[in-house]
Amino acid sequence: MSDLILVLASNSPRRRQMLAWGGWEYIVQPADIDEILLTDEQPATYVLRLAEEKARAVGTQVQPGLLVVAADTTVADGALVLGKPSDPQEAVAMLKQLRGRVHQVYTAVAVFDPASGRLETDLCVSQVQMRLYDDDEIRAYVASGDALDKAGAYAIQHPQFRPVINFAGCFASVAGLPFCHLLRTLSKFGVVPNSNVPQSCQDHFQYSCPIFERVLNGENIG
Repeated sequence: MSDLILVLASNSPRRRQMLAWGGWEYIVQPADIDEILLTDEQPATYVLRLAEEKARAVGTQVQPGLLVVAADTTVADGALVLGKPSDPQEAVAMLKQLRGRVHQVYTAVAVFDPASGRLETDLCVSQVQMRLYDDDEIRAYVASGDALDKAGAYAIQHPQFRPVINFAGCFASVAGLPFCHLLRTLSKFGVVPNSNVPQSCQDHFQYSCPIFERVLNGENIG
């Protein structure tokens, strides 16, 4: 099915833009759920739970015949989960904490068919190394407002700040939507893209992805 209308359970401008690269027709219906981290909840469990809850919540509001796509991203510094900063001061603190170190980015995707009740999920984990940006760069980036709606208070693709110097995994996942993981999840419902998604992803991010073929072949990588 290439003409199916998808429902994106997110108001994220980045996810809206990225989903459009697949050539799918879609509508946006953000999920309204409590995103609080449960006691002793691990990052992988956390993002998978939220992605599923978002998909199911929106699934109760849409007409039959549509598929709901949801995603959730969080940053983990060891056992500590860093979500979206609540204010500029917390954003500054997060960026100082991550500076010059390696952390993990977890993104889960969930696809839900309200008609059948079928739910499929996938998880992408990337290792991200931050550069030694200075305090002035942090203040300027936070003042731009870009940090406040992002897990870990940064965007890997930001053209001026460019906080990341190295990573292993999926670039698109760190930006908020692991494309190849989404593709292989949608394929379980018989949904195919209307464009060459891996190529489109690499073109837009200006990045040569070394793992997309392995992800699409079902490997647990990235």
